[in-house]
Amino acid sequence: MGRLLDRLAAGPVICAEGYLFEFERRGYLQAGAFVPEVVLEEPEMVAGLHREFVHAGSDVVEAFTYYAHREKLAVIGREGDLEPMNKQALRIAKEVGAEHDSLVAGNICNTNVYVPDDPATHKQVRDMFNEQVGWAAEAGVDFVIAETIDYPDEALLALEAIKAHGLDAVVTLTIHREPVVRGGERIGEACRRLQDAGADVVGLNCIRGLNTMLPLMGEIRAACDGYIAALPVPYRTTEDEPTFQSLTDPDCDLIPGGRPFPTALDRFLVNRYEVAAFTTAAAALGVNYFGICCGAAPQHIRAMAEALGRTPPASRFSADMSRHAYYGTSERISRHYQEYAKEL
Repeated sequence: MGRLLDRLAAGPVICAEGYLFEFERRGYLQAGAFVPEVVLEEPEMVAGLHREFVHAGSDVVEAFTYYAHREKLAVIGREGDLEPMNKQALRIAKEVGAEHDSLVAGNICNTNVYVPDDPATHKQVRDMFNEQVGWAAEAGVDFVIAETIDYPDEALLALEAIKAHGLDAVVTLTIHREPVVRGGERIGEACRRLQDAGADVVGLNCIRGLNTMLPLMGEIRAACDGYIAALPVPYRTTEDEPTFQSLTDPDCDLIPGGRPFPTALDRFLVNRYEVAAFTTAAAALGVNYFGICCGAAPQHIRAMAEALGRTPPASRFSADMSRHAYYGTSERISRHYQEYAKEL
């Protein structure tokens, strides 16, 4: 039994994600391409964000190799950086993981190449997965995450590559507007196929927010008797606009193209209390592997950890409004200021 399965046997696992959006917000990679160039250009910043997420409660340091694959690097003309980028990301993750005895995960993702009825693309995808998983295996990761894949058969190719290298696998599909996988298969059936093929954890990540991912988890739990995962994006999606790509903002006419995704989602961001409520509800449905995807910040991970009954190092600074200058109840707070609070 690998370290991931040991941890899961002992209780829920939290995996912080969201590196692409966070580094885009900070100005270290480009929205649209979303290639993790920061891994090569500012490696100390990548290590720093790993540490922030562990401090907040993440059990996993996930190597920042999302979209560090051959196809995406070709889009920005950096194919020559494929191997250095992957190996650097894995090295950083291993170093930070060792500092905290965290689980360390390799990462592969949607290739944007796969076409169901085109076998030539299947070979391309298989080759892309094998080279990235090979580097992860060489680095000595605990497991590999295959994520944000909308075709279940592409996810099966990812799983095949992971298992061929003798590693545990977390495989998470992504669901768009319709509550089925791409191609029309029911979510539970698709996850069951992955579980039956050897995936150690199956579930959903990205695209859907808390409110529109949670209802789908019951279907997965009903179909799957193993470990299941839920890693939504931290945005207020709705039944009418169930994905963060589908969100609209009628109150702002300044957004290029009129689409808030991906650079004008600020008004839709959930707060830590919503994350806590999601975590409690997902745990009640039988979710075992938790996280927040694109848009995640450390306060979201801390809220998730605390909702699971944990006190990560960041909990030392969880809010305590009893100490506030106006709203506080501490005996040190001036009554003169407390009485003025209603005017604020």
